[in-house]
Amino acid sequence: MNEVMIILQLVVLLVCIFVGARMSGIGLGVMGMIGLLILLFVFQLKPSDPPLEVMLIILSVVTAAAALQAAGGMDYLVQIAAKILRSRPSQITLLGPLVTYFFTLFAGTAHISYSIMPIISEVAIKKRIRPERAMSMSVTAAHMAITASPVSAATAALLTVLAASGIHLGDILLVCIPSTLIGVIVGILFVFKRGKELDKDPEFLQRMKDPAFAAQLDQGGGKEAEPLRPGAIQSIYLFGAAVLSVVILGFVPSLLPSFADMEGFKPGFTVNAAGQVQMPSMIMMIMLGATGLIILFAKTTAAQVTKASLFASAGQATIAVFGVVWMSSTFMDNNYLAIKGALGEMVTGYPWTFALGLFALSMLLFSQAATAKALMPLGLSLGMPAAYLVGIFPAVNGHFFIPGYPTLLTAIQFDRTGTTRIGKYVLNHSFMLPGLVTVTASVLAGLLLQSILL
Repeated sequence: MNEVMIILQLVVLLVCIFVGARMSGIGLGVMGMIGLLILLFVFQLKPSDPPLEVMLIILSVVTAAAALQAAGGMDYLVQIAAKILRSRPSQITLLGPLVTYFFTLFAGTAHISYSIMPIISEVAIKKRIRPERAMSMSVTAAHMAITASPVSAATAALLTVLAASGIHLGDILLVCIPSTLIGVIVGILFVFKRGKELDKDPEFLQRMKDPAFAAQLDQGGGKEAEPLRPGAIQSIYLFGAAVLSVVILGFVPSLLPSFADMEGFKPGFTVNAAGQVQMPSMIMMIMLGATGLIILFAKTTAAQVTKASLFASAGQATIAVFGVVWMSSTFMDNNYLAIKGALGEMVTGYPWTFALGLFALSMLLFSQAATAKALMPLGLSLGMPAAYLVGIFPAVNGHFFIPGYPTLLTAIQFDRTGTTRIGKYVLNHSFMLPGLVTVTASVLAGLLLQSILL
């Protein structure tokens, strides 16, 4: 009877995730709340604690990125990207993904890639290089960079889970930056000559028979860059200083303020039992502080920040993580013994299977942060070493598998040649093989690096 109840609860969980993913936006969050209410009132499950740290980090980091956008800093970064990409057009398959990777690594959000993709497509088309190669890997590179960025919600989510096991932000960056970069380079090598050249691609040749299409194909790339806003460069410096501060504190945690010697000290949300300010809370303070400095010194306003498109994405991401992680953790906490009994032996004997679980869940959740927060605690409870979980962290990048994520759809839209596409059978799309190769290479590199460095 108990097994039947667990299966029914799992069905509720999966149905809510599936329906929420179809809704997109805040869909995962609101459906997660519906699932949580069902688990609470129908199955009488005790609710777990909500993922407050991850939610607050998402809000603070993406608000800082929105301030960067409002001040014109994002536009400045895109102009720099355009100069790099147009300087060596014959290397667009290499430079497109690498530029996207490093810009996402800096900004902590893949939304910056939306502005880079049309440039990548334009450069590839003008050079008559199959755009699918650079476009598919640029999307993949943006996703991988999220799991290596010091200011991404995904990295912070992993940190909140593993901090109690002695893992610092610097440990995560030390493994995940090189492992994801290795994965991206392997992916680039995989796509470098993938697919037919444009002059031999049947669909492109068919489109070229249309004189209007052929005439406009090389247009649109010579536009002058729009003038920068007055505070654009200052906003880059301020945001960069914030990122650098997070990195330094992540690698040298002894610099974090300590209050253990204070009379009447009590640990809490911000300060741990050792009396030290916790890194997730420090990230919130630094990034929201940077937002304030950008408003003060980069000639923008609080109203402009809240109107930036990135600010709206912060609300969507926060609600999505709020609902779906709260529902998932409630299910797992209440069924811990049964889950451990069912999976413990398999994970102990074949620990790599947990990486498959991370990948599979990320396919449904469309969120690296939500996947890490939902499943990484289970990995710890099953006895997996924290360092091992850092090594397989890139496996949470499975949301390319089902071609519904905005970055994938945007890349398809900007490739006017039609080479970047969703196939007849849906799953045979342009991002599938590059994504699988890149994630696999990143996880293997991560496992090797964690065994050496942690």
